[in-house]
Amino acid sequence: MGRKRVVLALLTVVVIGSLAFLNSLLKPKYMGAIIEGALIAEYYEETTDHDVIFIGDCEVYENFSPITLWEEYGITSYIRGSAQQLIWQSYYLLEETLKYEKPKVVVFNVLAMKYDTPQKEAYNRMTLDGMRWSMSKARDIRASMTEEEQFIEYVFPLLRYHSRWSELTREDWKYLFHKDKVSHNGYYMRVDAKPMGTFPKEKKLGNYQFGSTAYEYLDKITNLCRENGIQLILIKAPSVYPSWYDQWDQQMEEYAKKNQIRYINFLNLQEEIGLDFETDTYDGGLHLNLSGAQKLSQYFGQTLRQEYGLSNHQTDSKLAQAWKPKVEFYYQMKAEQERDLEQYGYIRKFHEE
Repeated sequence: MGRKRVVLALLTVVVIGSLAFLNSLLKPKYMGAIIEGALIAEYYEETTDHDVIFIGDCEVYENFSPITLWEEYGITSYIRGSAQQLIWQSYYLLEETLKYEKPKVVVFNVLAMKYDTPQKEAYNRMTLDGMRWSMSKARDIRASMTEEEQFIEYVFPLLRYHSRWSELTREDWKYLFHKDKVSHNGYYMRVDAKPMGTFPKEKKLGNYQFGSTAYEYLDKITNLCRENGIQLILIKAPSVYPSWYDQWDQQMEEYAKKNQIRYINFLNLQEEIGLDFETDTYDGGLHLNLSGAQKLSQYFGQTLRQEYGLSNHQTDSKLAQAWKPKVEFYYQMKAEQERDLEQYGYIRKFHEE
């Protein structure tokens, strides 16, 4: 009986190990063209707390630079952003984050209010797959799944990605057991510039009222911050497309007034910030490039320092030591992207040989 138990135990280990290996191999790595799917997981590498946590979609992770906030004001921050992050995903990410730390300020970008129902699996995966397992992640999956998705496929990604055998690339093997760092405390850097172009004419909507689910989760974010003594700031980033309607803006103004929280529409402050959409965007006005993100962060940092009383931590030796390699990595990537533009005319991803 003893030998049978040993054999059974060994077989169990082999089966579990094989399944784990296949899970890792077949899951998308997000290390090539679509690195946005790697952003959420990088948060767990952090070793210090943060004054400010940003939550939201590409309008936070492409428009704000935590390194600039640190260099200019000594403010520590992290962006828990992901592509098309829906408001319930922002809420559950915040709920999870508060298990690790208690920031003084939470910043939420309100563009997600336009969505009241689950959208696309591909975007869900770029947010949810990177989260560590917890009740927050489980609830997030339940809230985010489209009708075609199944919860079990998030528990065991192999069930979802088993057909990727024929699509495996060099990237899947290279990043099987490790991933390169792609963000700067959640910020996605781009140094290239593409002047603002012409966008489709703003569509008239039949109904401008945000949905009940969106408001339900905005209430949850507001209450969660209040219960934890965190100051919440609602923002609309200065991205000029997609459209941000006056009717939507008015709803956020009214919500902020009713709940005694701050709402800042940076679209109305472009001149004060010093943004120039001929030089400060890399994709024609949808998102800011590094130049624009630094300008916006310098402007917002003044508000955080003066109105929210955030301290300058640069004299804290522990924090200064933790942020030194972050700053070095930031300028290293900046230099690499600038060399790429000069030599190739575009930015390569991860400089493969």
